[in-house]
Amino acid sequence: MHMDDDRTARDWAFVLHAQRGIAAKAQARQAGLSAKAVEHRLRSGKWRYVRRGVYATFTGEIPRQARLWAAVRRAGPGAMLSHETAAEVHGLIDRPSKTIHITVPWRRRPAQKRPLQGVVIHRSDQSHPQYLPPWELPRTCIEDTVLDLVAAARTFDDAYSWVARATFRQLTTAAMLRAALADRSRFRWRAWLTDSLADAADGAQSPLELRYTRDVERAHGLPKARRQARREIGGKVHYKDNWYPEFGVCVEIDGPSYHQNEQVSRDNRRDNRNLAEDDARTFRFGPVEVTELACESAAMVAATLRRGGWQGKPRPCRRKTCVFRRTDQMRDTSTP
Repeated sequence: MHMDDDRTARDWAFVLHAQRGIAAKAQARQAGLSAKAVEHRLRSGKWRYVRRGVYATFTGEIPRQARLWAAVRRAGPGAMLSHETAAEVHGLIDRPSKTIHITVPWRRRPAQKRPLQGVVIHRSDQSHPQYLPPWELPRTCIEDTVLDLVAAARTFDDAYSWVARATFRQLTTAAMLRAALADRSRFRWRAWLTDSLADAADGAQSPLELRYTRDVERAHGLPKARRQARREIGGKVHYKDNWYPEFGVCVEIDGPSYHQNEQVSRDNRRDNRNLAEDDARTFRFGPVEVTELACESAAMVAATLRRGGWQGKPRPCRRKTCVFRRTDQMRDTSTP
């Protein structure tokens, strides 16, 4: 290798440092390494293939970041990490994705003729890259990462969990997600997601909290609660999932994992202390209460709100078995 040009040498050193020791064949050629020089390094064991046309220029274990660089370089121009793998490097999930997901422009295909082992290639012109310095792994921007995961989700609850997680971790905002959604011509869950982004901006932080807002409160005409409301009780600050301050009613939403740890007893003790110092009436609803039993939950909340002074009237939802629909029918049949 002849590197009389100091700039070329510096650029080559920068590539290796930025890509965690990974280099593509074209990058080695650009740095002045001949095919013979590359082959010599491979034979001697100083270098090794990670993927076809992509080398690790070091010995020992290949770390995660290096493997991601190798997959991106193998996928070719315009390739960027996406879906669960982009979520991994964005900090949206706390574990490595089982499969490396890469998105390439719709109009081109990766250079390889065979599928890449352990890699899923997506082709799209809807996902945009995150603007990053050249030493960072190319990836879809956080908003498109979330929308890609939403589109691939099996259920809307799974889809909304990505929105909730991204906004809760302050990686993006509901407004930025709405703007990204508007750029997509076709999108699964568009209507529900548009509503849920309004709820995310309002403070709903989990699919179950969304279920309460949509299927219990809004579907039955209950007044709008304050989400994640800050309250000071006994000199301590508490945050309530759903708080109706005019009527002294609170609704807390507990996830599936809630009943599997010590959080139950801690929250029960907290609620008992609050009861002694605060006259708010608190409901604790789990997954069943905001899905299958949404109508029954709405009836309990409505009755408590009315005792607190609410003058409104709950309405039946779309379910044929809604308790309010049955109540209306009973009233109709009893009218002379």
